[in-house]
Amino acid sequence: MSARNSQANKAAARERLRQERERQARKDRTRRQLIVIGSTVLVLAIAGGAGYAIMQANKPTHWESAKAEKNVTAPKNTTGENGTTVVIGKPTAKKTLELYEDSRCPVCASFEQSVGATVKKDVDAGKYKIKYIGATFIDGAKSINGQGSKNALSALGAALNVSPEAFAEYKTALYSAKFHPKETDDKFSKDSYLLEIADTVPALKGNSEFKKNVEDGTFDAWAMKMTDAFNKSGVTGTPTLKMDGKPVTAEGSKNPPMTVEQFNAAMAKALKA
Repeated sequence: MSARNSQANKAAARERLRQERERQARKDRTRRQLIVIGSTVLVLAIAGGAGYAIMQANKPTHWESAKAEKNVTAPKNTTGENGTTVVIGKPTAKKTLELYEDSRCPVCASFEQSVGATVKKDVDAGKYKIKYIGATFIDGAKSINGQGSKNALSALGAALNVSPEAFAEYKTALYSAKFHPKETDDKFSKDSYLLEIADTVPALKGNSEFKKNVEDGTFDAWAMKMTDAFNKSGVTGTPTLKMDGKPVTAEGSKNPPMTVEQFNAAMAKALKA
């Protein structure tokens, strides 16, 4: 092979090597760019996900939104601002017994199971009217939490929308030994359970409007306004009874009357005042 051919071959080899190096350099640059782009997308995705998570965490809950609702739909058979005045009984009754209760309250359940029939008898006889004030503080109690008190209060609003009688019967059913759950069991948060209880009340059984109002949360905002009324009342526990604004308690104590005997004695005294 001539020296000339040998030099040409070497030059060609060097050129191929140069081209190969350039191709490899381009591939390396492309790979680095893709890595940078991929890393940027990943960072943005993580940031976006974190931002979404933060946004969701800071988003008001359903009940917080209901509390802030300005256009409140109040049940029928109510009066006062936002329909938070609920009075059951004969309009001619001169006395008014204020009754403060939380639907999840176990002591309220004991009171209703023991004294509820006596209260109904007195109200039907026109001895006094009942002014009902619903509370939901158990939902926020430490280690208990939940939303059953609020949900049950909204369902009571749906019953009141049917009639005062349906409201009273439904309230009795909610507190009954058969249906009232333990304080730590948030069964009232389930619409299906509230509707199951409602089926024991003739005026509510098969009532499509009542069912829709419970499932749609028609009176959720009203329940929160009722909660505000309770919070502003100064009452710190349930059940609390007041006759024309004055506490009704068992003789010799500051506790509510929890037996028929205690209740009748306390009411006889309150009705004379």
